[in-house]
Amino acid sequence: MTYEFRLSDLGEGIAEAELRKWLVHEGERIAEHQPVLEVETDKSVVELPSPRAGVVRQVHRREGETVKVGELLLTIADVEEAPEQGETQRPVSVGIVGTLPEADEEVHVLATPLVRKLARERGVDLTEIRGSGPHGSITPEDLEKKVSTGQRAETYGQVERLPLKGVRRAVARNVMASQRNTAFVTGMEEADITELWQMRQREQQEVESRGSHLTFLPFIIKAAQHALREHPYLNASIDDVAEEIILKKEFHFGIAVDTPDGLMVPVVRDVERKNIVELAKELRLLGVKARNRTITAEEMRGSSFTITNYGHFGGLFATPIINWPDVAILGCGRIVDRPWVHRGEISIRKILHLSLTFDHRVTDGADAAQFLARLVAFLEDPVLLFLESV
Repeated sequence: MTYEFRLSDLGEGIAEAELRKWLVHEGERIAEHQPVLEVETDKSVVELPSPRAGVVRQVHRREGETVKVGELLLTIADVEEAPEQGETQRPVSVGIVGTLPEADEEVHVLATPLVRKLARERGVDLTEIRGSGPHGSITPEDLEKKVSTGQRAETYGQVERLPLKGVRRAVARNVMASQRNTAFVTGMEEADITELWQMRQREQQEVESRGSHLTFLPFIIKAAQHALREHPYLNASIDDVAEEIILKKEFHFGIAVDTPDGLMVPVVRDVERKNIVELAKELRLLGVKARNRTITAEEMRGSSFTITNYGHFGGLFATPIINWPDVAILGCGRIVDRPWVHRGEISIRKILHLSLTFDHRVTDGADAAQFLARLVAFLEDPVLLFLESV
């Protein structure tokens, strides 16, 4: 007997994966649970094990291809049925199945109420979309791909075409989904963090003695958490089907991390229960795992608010894109020395630039401005920050 090894459901709503590397070849004898290939999703790189022992009869997909859940990857034969060395292998029969209509020709469409609602709003005919979800169901990503399909770009002169795949492809999909699903507005503010800067310098050696490194990000996270307690509509999401705002009572912060493969957003959970040093250690660990592509899908889901530190690369202000389905993202720009009025006198101070993009469907500019003002108050007075921290 032969066994057809297909791409199984990888969970987390993942409908496809890129085949990075085959770990076996045709004619090779393999054991049960032996890793046979390496695939990359928009969240992680994983090895897929063989569900049974046997001999690899045929490899059906090439490295670099994108494979959807349920598609055939490998045919495995029982050892006694495997062809001898040099024996010609019988080609796979096409059969009458190959003449059946494709799934997108079916009149009946499998889609959730949310997908149907979004399709109606955008004037998209769901019967024209081939679903990539379970049993051929249409996912929100399928709909976004249909909406975003446009003309091929014109080119002049010599060019190089690179495939949009892996993390970069996931980023492209996510930002387009965010732009279409949110009414985004960005507000900006400046914070004098001179006292915070001095305190960090004083405590850096103590923190390093505990095996960590102290950046400004843990302080910004705690300040944002306290400000969100007073402005809960920024720690939320929207249920489009029920037309409800979901106010989240816990604080799980997505932290944008730049990696060689593209932007990834691991999640620091239960921010309200962790102190500055604990946050510093967790941020460092998650950053390493994201850059090494060892981070799990579970460690990248469930955020309630997002922070991106583009200032590390030199920017001042920006209009960061919401990490949908969150409704707000805080961008931290570069810290610069600036003349500043401090206690009635002009002096050189350390100024941090802040940008907040929020979904105007959930809250208004006044609430966002007040949130930024409260955030600035915590950052400018570290004593106030620690009084309210665990």
